[in-house]
Amino acid sequence: MQQPVRNHLLAALRPRVLERLSPQFESVPLSLGEVIYEAGAPLSHVYFPINSIVSLLRVMEDGASAEIAVVGNEGVVGVALFLGGQTTPSRALVQSAGLAYRLPSESLRAEFGRIGGLHNLLLRYTQALLTQMAQTAVCNRHHTVDQQLCRWLLLSLDRLSSSELTMTQELIANMLGVRREGVTEAAGKLQSSGIIRYSRGVITVVDRPQLEARVCECYEVVKKEFDRLLPVRDTVGTPKGDHRGLDA
Repeated sequence: MQQPVRNHLLAALRPRVLERLSPQFESVPLSLGEVIYEAGAPLSHVYFPINSIVSLLRVMEDGASAEIAVVGNEGVVGVALFLGGQTTPSRALVQSAGLAYRLPSESLRAEFGRIGGLHNLLLRYTQALLTQMAQTAVCNRHHTVDQQLCRWLLLSLDRLSSSELTMTQELIANMLGVRREGVTEAAGKLQSSGIIRYSRGVITVVDRPQLEARVCECYEVVKKEFDRLLPVRDTVGTPKGDHRGLDA
């Protein structure tokens, strides 16, 4: 492992914890649209995204799907492995291409069982992730497609070092579980207001303050919970503040 600091969870661990895990980590590329795991399939690894984003989707019998959470460099994909399950009912789909550190399930379980640094950190992350899932369900039920798109864009930007997202409107519609026409209309409003630029599958956010002004309360609820439960980051990616409980 050459740059563990680029994933916030790994960067928060004490050096000796990371040293135990490092030989088991593998840096792997994740391609846009790649399925890391399918619903119901055994999980053999967990993934700690570096500069990629993974969407967790619930898929219906007729093939329709909706996103329940996004995971980027703040977290880990595969929480079912350390919560005691071997499978998960959701699909993990790469939303933004990049790299991730992959760790075998047996290595994760062994370290999690030490009841120390990684154990405590992953439990707090899971609580934040559950908040995101619950708030997504509320948002999808009570807020407009315009607001949902703003929330989705902001959550994605928070997990990237760039203001650009490579994403088609059709894929966004699948993530949000809405019709493509609704996404086209919502994106058109943002573009005509000078908040985003959209061209050939690339969305560039040019006015984030205005995007934040249009988003519903759901974005702030999720952000505050992640900030409360997980290590605060500075601009170069170094954990700050009190890290009692991360040692092992």
